Amino acid sequence: MGIHNEGIPFIIVNSIIWIAAFAAVLKWCHHPWLRILLCLVCLFMFAMMIFFFRTPKRDVTRDPELIVAPADGEVVEVDKIFVDEYFGCECTRISIFLSVFNVHITWYPTGGEVVYSKYHPGEHVVAFLPKASEKNEHSSVVVRDEKGREEMFRQIAGIVARRIVCYAKEGDRCEQGSEAGFIKFGSRLTVLVPGDVEPMVEVGDKVVGSVTPLARFK
Repeated sequence: MGIHNEGIPFIIVNSIIWIAAFAAVLKWCHHPWLRILLCLVCLFMFAMMIFFFRTPKRDVTRDPELIVAPADGEVVEVDKIFVDEYFGCECTRISIFLSVFNVHITWYPTGGEVVYSKYHPGEHVVAFLPKASEKNEHSSVVVRDEKGREEMFRQIAGIVARRIVCYAKEGDRCEQGSEAGFIKFGSRLTVLVPGDVEPMVEVGDKVVGSVTPLARFK
Protein backbone atom coordinates (compact mmCIF):
# COMPACT_ATOMS: atom_id res chain seq x y z
CA MET A 1 0.00 0.00 0.00
CA GLY A 2 1.40 3.39 -1.02
CA ILE A 3 0.26 6.98 -1.61
CA HIS A 4 -0.75 8.06 -5.12
CA ASN A 5 1.18 10.95 -6.68
CA GLU A 6 -2.10 12.79 -7.31
CA GLY A 7 -2.63 13.01 -3.56
CA ILE A 8 0.74 14.41 -2.49
CA PRO A 9 -0.18 18.12 -2.94
CA PHE A 10 -3.50 17.57 -1.10
CA ILE A 11 -1.78 15.74 1.74
CA ILE A 12 0.90 18.42 2.15
CA VAL A 13 -1.66 21.26 2.26
CA ASN A 14 -3.98 19.35 4.58
CA SER A 15 -1.07 18.40 6.84
CA ILE A 16 -0.34 22.07 7.38
CA ILE A 17 -4.02 22.86 8.01
CA TRP A 18 -4.67 20.04 10.46
CA ILE A 19 -1.37 20.43 12.31
CA ALA A 20 -2.17 24.12 12.77
CA ALA A 21 -5.69 23.24 13.93
CA PHE A 22 -4.29 20.62 16.32
CA ALA A 23 -1.85 23.16 17.80
CA ALA A 24 -4.63 25.74 18.14
CA VAL A 25 -6.81 23.27 20.04
CA LEU A 26 -4.00 22.42 22.44
CA LYS A 27 -3.25 26.08 23.07
CA TRP A 28 -6.71 27.66 23.34
CA CYS A 29 -9.13 24.90 24.24
CA HIS A 30 -9.04 24.31 28.01
CA HIS A 31 -12.03 21.99 28.41
CA PRO A 32 -10.43 18.51 28.65
CA TRP A 33 -13.16 16.47 26.91
CA LEU A 34 -13.68 19.04 24.17
CA ARG A 35 -9.92 19.22 23.63
CA ILE A 36 -9.75 15.43 23.22
CA LEU A 37 -12.71 15.45 20.81
CA LEU A 38 -11.30 18.23 18.63
CA CYS A 39 -7.85 16.62 18.53
CA LEU A 40 -9.41 13.32 17.45
CA VAL A 41 -11.32 15.14 14.69
CA CYS A 42 -8.05 16.67 13.42
CA LEU A 43 -6.32 13.30 13.42
CA PHE A 44 -9.30 11.61 11.74
CA MET A 45 -9.47 14.17 8.92
CA PHE A 46 -5.74 13.87 8.29
CA ALA A 47 -5.94 10.06 8.27
CA MET A 48 -8.90 10.14 5.86
CA MET A 49 -6.93 12.22 3.36
CA ILE A 50 -4.11 9.67 3.37
CA PHE A 51 -6.63 6.79 3.19
CA PHE A 52 -8.38 8.32 0.17
CA PHE A 53 -5.18 8.58 -1.90
CA ARG A 54 -3.95 5.06 -1.10
CA THR A 55 -2.63 2.85 -3.92
CA PRO A 56 -3.18 -0.87 -3.20
CA LYS A 57 -1.14 -3.66 -4.72
CA ARG A 58 -3.33 -5.82 -6.94
CA ASP A 59 -3.06 -9.11 -8.83
CA VAL A 60 -4.28 -7.62 -12.11
CA THR A 61 -6.56 -9.70 -14.33
CA ARG A 62 -5.19 -9.76 -17.87
CA ASP A 63 -7.32 -11.59 -20.43
CA PRO A 64 -8.01 -10.09 -23.89
CA GLU A 65 -11.48 -11.70 -23.92
CA LEU A 66 -12.54 -9.92 -20.73
CA ILE A 67 -13.50 -6.33 -19.90
CA VAL A 68 -12.16 -5.73 -16.41
CA ALA A 69 -13.53 -3.26 -13.84
CA PRO A 70 -11.86 0.16 -14.31
CA ALA A 71 -12.54 1.12 -10.67
CA ASP A 72 -13.53 -0.12 -7.23
CA GLY A 73 -17.14 0.34 -6.18
CA GLU A 74 -20.71 -0.90 -6.55
CA VAL A 75 -22.37 -1.79 -9.86
CA VAL A 76 -25.40 0.50 -10.28
CA GLU A 77 -26.34 -0.13 -13.93
CA VAL A 78 -26.19 -3.09 -16.31
CA ASP A 79 -28.27 -2.39 -19.41
CA LYS A 80 -28.25 -1.38 -23.06
CA ILE A 81 -28.46 2.22 -24.27
CA PHE A 82 -27.92 4.14 -27.51
CA VAL A 83 -24.60 6.01 -27.38
CA ASP A 84 -24.29 9.07 -29.62
CA GLU A 85 -20.69 9.85 -28.74
CA TYR A 86 -18.17 8.13 -31.03
CA PHE A 87 -20.13 4.88 -31.51
CA GLY A 88 -23.56 6.03 -32.72
CA CYS A 89 -25.12 2.68 -31.89
CA GLU A 90 -26.56 0.61 -29.06
CA CYS A 91 -24.04 -0.40 -26.41
CA THR A 92 -23.96 -2.49 -23.27
CA ARG A 93 -23.55 -0.14 -20.31
CA ILE A 94 -22.04 -1.12 -16.96
CA SER A 95 -21.73 1.68 -14.39
CA ILE A 96 -19.82 1.63 -11.11
CA PHE A 97 -20.43 4.08 -8.26
CA LEU A 98 -17.40 5.02 -6.15
CA SER A 99 -17.96 6.27 -2.61
CA VAL A 100 -15.33 8.36 -0.82
CA PHE A 101 -14.14 5.14 0.85
CA ASN A 102 -13.19 3.43 -2.43
CA VAL A 103 -9.82 3.59 -4.14
CA HIS A 104 -10.23 6.28 -6.83
CA ILE A 105 -7.64 5.17 -9.36
CA THR A 106 -8.97 4.48 -12.87
CA TRP A 107 -7.54 1.40 -14.62
CA TYR A 108 -7.80 0.45 -18.31
CA PRO A 109 -10.56 -2.19 -18.72
CA THR A 110 -8.89 -3.59 -21.86
CA GLY A 111 -5.54 -3.26 -23.58
CA GLY A 112 -4.73 -1.87 -27.02
CA GLU A 113 -4.61 1.59 -28.58
CA VAL A 114 -6.35 4.72 -27.34
CA VAL A 115 -8.28 5.88 -30.43
CA TYR A 116 -10.44 8.56 -28.78
CA SER A 117 -10.05 10.75 -25.70
CA LYS A 118 -12.24 13.75 -24.91
CA TYR A 119 -13.04 15.89 -21.87
CA HIS A 120 -16.62 17.14 -21.40
CA PRO A 121 -17.42 19.99 -18.96
CA GLY A 122 -20.73 19.61 -17.15
CA GLU A 123 -22.70 19.53 -13.93
CA HIS A 124 -21.90 17.95 -10.56
CA VAL A 125 -25.09 16.11 -9.55
CA VAL A 126 -24.90 13.05 -7.29
CA ALA A 127 -22.85 10.43 -9.18
CA PHE A 128 -25.20 7.62 -8.10
CA LEU A 129 -28.03 9.01 -10.26
CA PRO A 130 -28.42 7.64 -13.84
CA LYS A 131 -28.38 11.12 -15.41
CA ALA A 132 -24.86 11.67 -14.05
CA SER A 133 -23.46 9.63 -16.97
CA GLU A 134 -24.57 12.27 -19.47
CA LYS A 135 -25.00 15.50 -17.50
CA ASN A 136 -21.94 15.57 -15.24
CA GLU A 137 -18.42 16.65 -16.06
CA HIS A 138 -16.67 13.62 -17.53
CA SER A 139 -13.93 12.33 -19.78
CA SER A 140 -14.51 9.64 -22.43
CA VAL A 141 -11.81 7.26 -23.63
CA VAL A 142 -12.10 4.57 -26.32
CA VAL A 143 -9.61 1.69 -26.51
CA ARG A 144 -9.34 -0.59 -29.57
CA ASP A 145 -7.77 -4.01 -28.99
CA GLU A 146 -5.72 -6.18 -31.33
CA LYS A 147 -8.88 -7.73 -32.81
CA GLY A 148 -10.41 -4.34 -33.60
CA ARG A 149 -12.95 -4.51 -30.75
CA GLU A 150 -13.62 -1.23 -28.99
CA GLU A 151 -14.88 -0.18 -25.58
CA MET A 152 -15.38 3.24 -24.02
CA PHE A 153 -14.97 4.13 -20.38
CA ARG A 154 -16.15 7.40 -18.87
CA GLN A 155 -14.72 8.99 -15.73
CA ILE A 156 -17.63 10.93 -14.27
CA ALA A 157 -17.42 13.59 -11.56
CA GLY A 158 -19.95 13.66 -8.71
CA ILE A 159 -21.34 16.17 -6.26
CA VAL A 160 -18.09 16.02 -4.26
CA ALA A 161 -15.58 15.20 -6.99
CA ARG A 162 -14.30 18.37 -8.65
CA ARG A 163 -11.37 17.19 -10.68
CA ILE A 164 -10.96 14.38 -13.17
CA VAL A 165 -7.41 13.35 -14.06
CA CYS A 166 -7.18 11.39 -17.33
CA TYR A 167 -3.81 10.15 -18.58
CA ALA A 168 -5.12 8.68 -21.86
CA LYS A 169 -4.14 10.43 -25.09
CA GLU A 170 -5.07 9.41 -28.61
CA GLY A 171 -2.39 7.18 -30.09
CA ASP A 172 -1.21 5.84 -26.72
CA ARG A 173 -0.69 2.12 -26.29
CA CYS A 174 -2.16 0.81 -23.06
CA GLU A 175 -2.06 -2.43 -21.10
CA GLN A 176 -5.15 -3.91 -19.48
CA GLY A 177 -5.11 -3.03 -15.77
CA SER A 178 -2.60 -0.19 -16.06
CA GLU A 179 -3.47 3.24 -14.65
CA ALA A 180 -5.63 5.45 -16.86
CA GLY A 181 -6.29 8.28 -14.42
CA PHE A 182 -7.70 9.37 -11.09
CA ILE A 183 -10.94 11.00 -9.89
CA LYS A 184 -10.69 13.08 -6.75
CA PHE A 185 -13.47 12.13 -4.29
CA GLY A 186 -16.95 10.57 -4.92
CA SER A 187 -17.59 9.67 -8.55
CA ARG A 188 -18.71 7.15 -11.16
CA LEU A 189 -17.11 5.01 -13.90
CA THR A 190 -19.17 3.83 -16.86
CA VAL A 191 -18.06 1.23 -19.42
CA LEU A 192 -19.80 1.20 -22.83
CA VAL A 193 -19.30 -1.63 -25.30
CA PRO A 194 -20.87 -1.94 -28.77
CA GLY A 195 -21.68 -5.33 -30.23
CA ASP A 196 -22.51 -8.54 -28.43
CA VAL A 197 -20.95 -8.96 -24.98
CA GLU A 198 -21.86 -11.12 -21.99
CA PRO A 199 -22.18 -9.17 -18.71
CA MET A 200 -20.60 -11.00 -15.77
CA VAL A 201 -21.89 -8.73 -12.98
CA GLU A 202 -25.28 -7.59 -11.72
CA VAL A 203 -26.59 -4.41 -10.10
CA GLY A 204 -25.50 -4.38 -6.45
CA ASP A 205 -22.29 -6.35 -6.99
CA LYS A 206 -19.09 -5.00 -5.42
CA VAL A 207 -16.16 -4.92 -7.85
CA VAL A 208 -12.41 -4.48 -7.49
CA GLY A 209 -10.67 -2.28 -10.03
CA SER A 210 -8.21 -4.06 -12.38
CA VAL A 211 -9.31 -7.42 -10.93
CA THR A 212 -13.06 -8.12 -11.32
CA PRO A 213 -14.30 -9.07 -14.84
CA LEU A 214 -17.33 -6.99 -15.85
CA ALA A 215 -18.10 -8.66 -19.16
CA ARG A 216 -16.81 -11.08 -21.78
CA PHE A 217 -16.53 -10.44 -25.51
CA LYS A 218 -18.57 -12.94 -27.55
